[in-house]
Amino acid sequence: MINGVDQDALFATIDAVKNRPELAQVSFNLTSEWLQGCRQRATTGDIIQNGNVVESREATYVLESDEPVALLGTDMAASPAEFILHALAGCYAVTYAANATVNNIELSSLRLEMTTDIDLQGFLNLNADVRPGLQQIRIQVHASSPNASQERLEELTKIVEERSPIRDTLAGPVEVQTTLVKH
Repeated sequence: MINGVDQDALFATIDAVKNRPELAQVSFNLTSEWLQGCRQRATTGDIIQNGNVVESREATYVLESDEPVALLGTDMAASPAEFILHALAGCYAVTYAANATVNNIELSSLRLEMTTDIDLQGFLNLNADVRPGLQQIRIQVHASSPNASQERLEELTKIVEERSPIRDTLAGPVEVQTTLVKH
């Protein structure tokens, strides 16, 4: 184990996907119900790999979101923008741990300070020149290692930026299909 990652399992996974690329195809599912106002509750669903339900995933998780009072919510949960930061932080943690393990870098600590900005003029339809989404995400990485120099940690950070699936999703266009289902 390096960084809490089973190195043998990691290399076995890499080999399995090399030999059977169809195993790389994974789908995540979630169902969300609007509660009231700005609040919603979501429940995770099945994970599908290569067209099959991953049977080892037995648990489901409940996630709630809301907005702060200043943004018309009741501040009963994290905001969707905070969930985006959380998703990116989680993905960075996985990507750091896995890639550090592959490169035999032991992490003694990893802390991410994250900030994002939004201009509400876009959301409120007050300025057509302002997009409704997040404007920028800034991340300060605090990483230390007993066996890697600052230069190796900088190389690792570049790898994380290149390989993080959630960062890639946020940094580049992704197709989002929305369909209203008839009742």
